[in-house]
Amino acid sequence: MQRICLISTGGTIEKVYSEQRGVVENRAAKLDRYLRLLRLPDVEIRSLHLMNKDSLEMTDADRAEIRDRVAELLPEGAPIVLSHGTDTMVETGRFLESAFPALKVPIILTGAMTPLGFEGSDGLQNLTESLMAARLLSPGVYIVMHGQVFPVSRTRKDKDKATFVWT
Repeated sequence: MQRICLISTGGTIEKVYSEQRGVVENRAAKLDRYLRLLRLPDVEIRSLHLMNKDSLEMTDADRAEIRDRVAELLPEGAPIVLSHGTDTMVETGRFLESAFPALKVPIILTGAMTPLGFEGSDGLQNLTESLMAARLLSPGVYIVMHGQVFPVSRTRKDKDKATFVWT
């Protein structure tokens, strides 16, 4: 059985609608609920909730906390999937790439343009594809979104198209 470590940091994929405030916000982790919907008979997912932030609010200290958690997990030899807000996903991915130049496993960053549970959400697709990519890709840092895999150093978010594109 293969193990994959999933670190959740928030972002749109984890957002919920607040009826009291009339806004979509990061309040609580919900990825585990969606993992239970997937049929993954030969994969053990170790899920770790690190933070629940919109990526536009992510600081250098937050990225350092992500780096430190990844450093703790790397000796296990399991691929790592990191759920992250899309606005600064590439920045965090490049930070990790520079922090770990000699990776022995893939690190996959993924998220969503529309929150999990909302009609038309891309979150479950991106999460599922990321788990598959973690099992297939060679060591490195990648963005996995909308059926595509991008080396983090060769992509950017295209806000007009609401997806990631090659650079």
